Amino acid sequence: MRHIEKPCEFTDASPTRRRRLLILSASLFGLAWTSVAAAQQADPLVLATPPDEPAAPKPESLPDIAVPTPPPPEVQLPEVAPIISDEEFKAAIPAISAEDDPELDKPLESIAEFEQRQAEAAKAKDAGTPTATPATVTADVPQVDGTPVPALADGDTVEAIGDAPIRDAELAAPLPPLDSFDVTPVEFAEPEDASEARAISYAVKVNGLAAPDDDSDADLADLFGDLSALYDGDGKADNFAMLRARLSADSELMSRILASEGYYDAAVETRIDRGETEPSASSAAARNRSITAVIDVKPGTRYTFSDIVIDAKPTVPPGLIHDNFPLAVGEPIVAQRVQGAEAAIALKLPQEGYPFAKVGQRDILLDGDTGEGLYTLPVDIGSRGRFGGIETTGKLAFDAEHVGVLARFKRGELYDSRKVDDLRQALVATGLFATVAVEPQPTGQDAGDDSEYVTMLVTQQAGPPRTIAANAGYGTGQGIRLEGSWTHRNFFPPEGALIGRSVIGTKEQSLGVTMRRSNAGQRDRTFELVTEATRSRYNAFNAITGRVAARISYDSTPIWQKKLTYAFGAELIATREDDYDFTLGQRVNDFYTIIGLSGQVGIDRTDSLLDPTKGFRLLARVEPEGSLAGSFSPYGRAQVDASGYYPVTDSIVLAGRVRVGSIVGAARERLAPSRRFYAGGGGSVRGFGYQELGPKDPNNDPIGGRSLNEAAVEARYRFGNYGIVGFVDAGQVYRGSTPDFSGLRFGAGIGGRFYTNFGPMRLDIATPIDRQPGEARVTVYVSIGQAF
Repeated sequence: MRHIEKPCEFTDASPTRRRRLLILSASLFGLAWTSVAAAQQADPLVLATPPDEPAAPKPESLPDIAVPTPPPPEVQLPEVAPIISDEEFKAAIPAISAEDDPELDKPLESIAEFEQRQAEAAKAKDAGTPTATPATVTADVPQVDGTPVPALADGDTVEAIGDAPIRDAELAAPLPPLDSFDVTPVEFAEPEDASEARAISYAVKVNGLAAPDDDSDADLADLFGDLSALYDGDGKADNFAMLRARLSADSELMSRILASEGYYDAAVETRIDRGETEPSASSAAARNRSITAVIDVKPGTRYTFSDIVIDAKPTVPPGLIHDNFPLAVGEPIVAQRVQGAEAAIALKLPQEGYPFAKVGQRDILLDGDTGEGLYTLPVDIGSRGRFGGIETTGKLAFDAEHVGVLARFKRGELYDSRKVDDLRQALVATGLFATVAVEPQPTGQDAGDDSEYVTMLVTQQAGPPRTIAANAGYGTGQGIRLEGSWTHRNFFPPEGALIGRSVIGTKEQSLGVTMRRSNAGQRDRTFELVTEATRSRYNAFNAITGRVAARISYDSTPIWQKKLTYAFGAELIATREDDYDFTLGQRVNDFYTIIGLSGQVGIDRTDSLLDPTKGFRLLARVEPEGSLAGSFSPYGRAQVDASGYYPVTDSIVLAGRVRVGSIVGAARERLAPSRRFYAGGGGSVRGFGYQELGPKDPNNDPIGGRSLNEAAVEARYRFGNYGIVGFVDAGQVYRGSTPDFSGLRFGAGIGGRFYTNFGPMRLDIATPIDRQPGEARVTVYVSIGQAF
């Protein structure tokens, strides 16, 4: 909106009269006319040019001078003398110095003298003595060049400029005496509606949105409802001012929503409707009449693309931008689609060898007559690049050579931002950085095929390498279990971790040290060397065990979940354990030396490591071992676990799992009790104590078996950060090496979940179905993560 300023307008008809009035006013009141003269010289546009003088040319940069308002036809203006010169004007200013009027330098009467004179005058008045009245000072009427200076409306007929005519007869009438005035108290007007200051309830009505809502892919009504201040107020406001403010905010919101869908000429009007009240209704009924905040929408024309122009250099392949730009001529100008199309280009170009591509600022020129828009997008594709070397800077956790181990690209390959993102995620997964960034840097080195080598600059900021962690759990039959660990993640650079671990529980205590090399010579490959000592006191067996193991694995982590995992290794175990000897009829201690190999393969197609909601998992493990307890007994252990997850709704998931295991090659009595199969507990069959299921000795203590099977079904319902789980588990352990799926025991229960950033916390309560003597009525399990 253009804003124009104008000078002050005079309503007097004559410029000569205006200047004459200035001169006469100076004579009457003794104003500082030097300031007036300076202002006159500084701003000549304030005064209009006299009629008999030619108008000065107006500067182009100044606004127009206001035209004086002509006088009414019935007014007869007196003739006036021509405007005087500046010298005459200065000569007309009266003298105000002490030499011309000695009274100006006369000392003022003191307060004491004034009070004394006032007191004497009061006494003389009370005594009836006439008081001296100061003589009236008379002076000649001031004149300028022999012309009397006028007084305002004094009836003097000899003035050069006469009194202004009196147009209202009432002004000439004498004023009435004061005692005749009838003073009426002031009455203040009542507000239009005094109830506007009270709290109100209101309804919301939107008219005219149906048509654009039907034409749009987005649900405009729901979008408006989610963001509306009126709806957010839940139909209540403290007063009408608040309601009007919300209505105004929603009017702007509606305009933005419509513009985002291509309705750039939409008109949105608002009003507040109040229900009608019967004339005979009480004041309370009038106050409680219905109030509706109404938004009237006139969407107008929906603008479409008349043409789409992408200003860019040719690419390789030629259709790289065009084929990946989803906008088309004739479709509506929808803000979300425009932003998505530009983002698609900004994403696709770096994936196809243009690391320095930049999408510029779009320009859409709208034509209100045709309802169309011309879309122009500048794109700077930059130079085409191929992967070159790797450089690193900052506070280093490891050098550029080890960064190269994590990278999935080789020198000379066409640049692909997805591989750069993969490298960045791999660096984050190491847990060694506070911050880390990977950015391409141009080198100017020719790589052939009209491309250049691009150096990957890795900016590292190594974080604290040490971590202390702890977790706790509880299970019936397993008791309380507290586990703590201390980790230095880069004790043997690069990525050589030293881990100290301890377990303190009512049934198990252990100490262990692990040396782990992550990304050992190859991306995602881990080497571990473990040494630990454990003391176990379970109903099934008591044991004191020492273990040394080496393992190479490709595993998932909470940050990096892998679809395929594997592991293989070897271990040496020395353990002293007690077992029930059926020949002797008592428990006896044996010492076992176990040498074993292990290998496993896993497939993971779920959407989360700790809280899966869809997909499946499959894990197969084989462990050929040999046990030396008097004589050498070779045998093999095998176990398969499978689980699946199906989302029924967004908040309900059905989950199930099965487990089958077998040991072949040795009799149960030749196996160390800790190497046998057991079932029961929070990670097995809930409703039963830890290792409680399966064959038992005469004391009703479990003795383990050579095969097992388990199954479980859960229904998981989540609401916010909380969840409820209902489940049924089943399982059994058998003496033979082949599970026959007979004699299954069932447990059922309910659980609660509290979802955190690192996974759900679990509390399950279960009971055995067809409970047997010695089995607990209720079992409780507390841990982190889902049961499976």
